[in-house]
Amino acid sequence: KAIARALGVIGLVNVQFAIRGTVVHVLEVNPRASRTVPFVSKTIGVPLAKIATRVMLGHRLTPWLGLEERALGHIAVKEAVLPFVKFRGVDTVLGPEMKSTGEVMGIDYDLRSAYLKSQLALGSRLPTSGAVLISAPTAGQRLILTLASRLTEIGFSVVAPPDTARKIERYGVGVRTFRMDPLQDGVAQLAEAGIGLVIDIAEAGRGRRASRWIREAAVRAGVPYCTTIDGAQMLLAALETLLKHQPAVLSLQEYHAAG
Repeated sequence: KAIARALGVIGLVNVQFAIRGTVVHVLEVNPRASRTVPFVSKTIGVPLAKIATRVMLGHRLTPWLGLEERALGHIAVKEAVLPFVKFRGVDTVLGPEMKSTGEVMGIDYDLRSAYLKSQLALGSRLPTSGAVLISAPTAGQRLILTLASRLTEIGFSVVAPPDTARKIERYGVGVRTFRMDPLQDGVAQLAEAGIGLVIDIAEAGRGRRASRWIREAAVRAGVPYCTTIDGAQMLLAALETLLKHQPAVLSLQEYHAAG
């Protein structure tokens, strides 16, 4: 609000932030709308683009006063649609550059269910049984153990490359060593091992380059995958929810009416 007033902007303002620790940096400020506007409008049930247009035309905000403190009983998750299946050879690890070609939205009364719906909206074939490949050569011991333990508790088997498998075996969690041959068809190897999900914590450096062909095989096979710690934890939460019940389908109007 302070930035918009200082710049004298009437209408919508798009601000890009970078957060490191407790410090918030403003990267850029643009006097325009963004793709986030329709997402937020659907989430809160307020036509933000319509309101902004009227303000730009000189109308007053009086009819919409009081909307800024609107309380919501639901949660909405926005997920990016990434076209890697159409661009073979492009690494799936994300950076600051724009790679998405669209977005989907998941909405429910709790974060797990909303995130699950966002993954289903992407067309991800989330498994309910079978094997999960964990490749995290440089990740911390506690993280790997937590992922493997939660997966086995909900009925999945865990497979991992030798370096990751050794970390898991140390604590008595069941794991099967899995070696992918880069000279053979990666899709066929995933299918033969019954792998329905790939968790590849691809940190910078040699480990990321070495596991790139695992990620590429997952894309070509249509196997869901994630490359970050936060993504892996949320994906596990979504699987736990999916195993308990199928998500309920409600209209936006029903969510808005419930508050």
